[in-house]
Amino acid sequence: MARVAVIADAHFHDIEGDYDFPGLVVNGRRLTVRTFADTVRSTRVFNESFTALPAALDRIVAMGIRHVVLLGDYTDDGQRGTVASLVRLLAAYRDHHGLNFYATPGNHDVFGPLGKHRDTRYVHAGGGTVLVTSDAEKAAEDPGRPVVTEKMYCDGVPAGIRALGDFGYFRRPGDLHFETPFGADDAPAAREHDLRSADGGTVRRLMDASYLVEPEDGLWLLMIDANVFEPRNGRRDIARKKAFLDSSDAGWNALLRVKPYLLAWIADVAARAARKGKTLLAFSHYPALDPFEDETDSERALFGETNVAKRTPRPIVAETLIAAGLSLHFSGHLHVEARSRHDDGGRSLVNIAVPSLVAFPAGFVVVETGDGAPSVETVSLAETPLDADLLALYRAEQAREGLAPDPALAARDYGDFLHHHMRALVVHRFLPKEWPADMAQMARRMTLADLCRLMADGTPPAGLDTGPLEAVPLLDLVADWYCLRQSPAAAPAHIAPDRLACYRSLAEHFGDLTPAGEDGPRRFFAIFLGVLGRSLERASREAGRSAGSAAALPR
Repeated sequence: MARVAVIADAHFHDIEGDYDFPGLVVNGRRLTVRTFADTVRSTRVFNESFTALPAALDRIVAMGIRHVVLLGDYTDDGQRGTVASLVRLLAAYRDHHGLNFYATPGNHDVFGPLGKHRDTRYVHAGGGTVLVTSDAEKAAEDPGRPVVTEKMYCDGVPAGIRALGDFGYFRRPGDLHFETPFGADDAPAAREHDLRSADGGTVRRLMDASYLVEPEDGLWLLMIDANVFEPRNGRRDIARKKAFLDSSDAGWNALLRVKPYLLAWIADVAARAARKGKTLLAFSHYPALDPFEDETDSERALFGETNVAKRTPRPIVAETLIAAGLSLHFSGHLHVEARSRHDDGGRSLVNIAVPSLVAFPAGFVVVETGDGAPSVETVSLAETPLDADLLALYRAEQAREGLAPDPALAARDYGDFLHHHMRALVVHRFLPKEWPADMAQMARRMTLADLCRLMADGTPPAGLDTGPLEAVPLLDLVADWYCLRQSPAAAPAHIAPDRLACYRSLAEHFGDLTPAGEDGPRRFFAIFLGVLGRSLERASREAGRSAGSAAALPR
């Protein structure tokens, strides 16, 4: 039996690290931190990552697990200073606790062949912010007193890969087997491939960081570098970040076209694993299946080309991977906890979307292999204590701005904090950035009773009592839906049972994923309630599994 812990999207930021910026001192600690205002507008929390990753590693040590997969976006933004801090942390857990790490890169960790500048505004002692950047040109445009430091630079490939060289990517003495898509030689120069622009006029050479490792007898970890840095059409300076399309929206959709050699290698690995009786677990940063199971493309109909819509893998990805012999894949990127399955010709592919450490619901997964099918268990970090110094800084910030304290600042633990953070995201990010303006305004001012009257043309259907709904803001339903979307397993614990029953009733009465008629509020909310109904179905499916038990995957 082998057990592997899988950590996705740790986005580690060392708040006590050195970024050539004095930061501010709190209770004797010199801190380099982001504002709370930044946090409530981001799909991840920033400063809390400093505690979350060690908390996860401590749990892994306590469980007696030795193998840990880092499923991409292990750094905040790939800054050299951050990478150095992460390496020190991982080395400490390796040396003192015997953990072995196997990393695969995400879009935040490296960029192209030469990297790119990063910049962030950190809080100074007076409570304001200072631009800290690796880009002297950007600093020259800043009216404040910016700090320019190479510690903020995000390296490219292979420099950014070599930095994590002791934690996967290259052969280690204890490995029973190690290979890359190009053979046994793990040197960066032996792992280069051509990247062509869409018009074929620009060709760049870049290392592929994929590898296959056998850390113990019978267990194969297939670590797929699914970053795609596609050259833009036309001649561009390779040192500029605009020389390449951003990998964030590319994922497997682009990989099929730009890195086809990986598919042949995956097929060969899968065939050999079956022939030799190896348990094959495949990992990449990007999902191979739609974790939201949105077969009707309803979210695109609601919100247009959002990040989620652009990053959703097409069915051809699943069909291609099934044809290659892959049956189980683990992904991160979207900060979602979900499992999806695609069946094709009697064979299937299961994608386990691993939750982030820095978004609702924080956790990691443990895969256990043995004689039967692998099983997967999610380990929650919800009970992790919060950093009192950070909370004090956030309260002071809100007081300076004349704002009432956000409910997150009274959270009992990390899980409660992230739940409140998700609700804040609805107000500060999702409604203003993704919703049609008129629909967002209705969501802010309507109650659930108002929604019923809208959908029923003024007369609610028999059996639906709208009296109790007069006091329930529609915004509550919207926020709860976003939580259900991100984790159908964890979200119901944060929603009262009678409220869940109310949501099911609304979805049953008014939800319609493919409504007829012209665009307008009634059609929009019919689709929205249909999506809510699908999310509730997924939650019911998750509830069917025994709480806290590992769920066996199909063979």
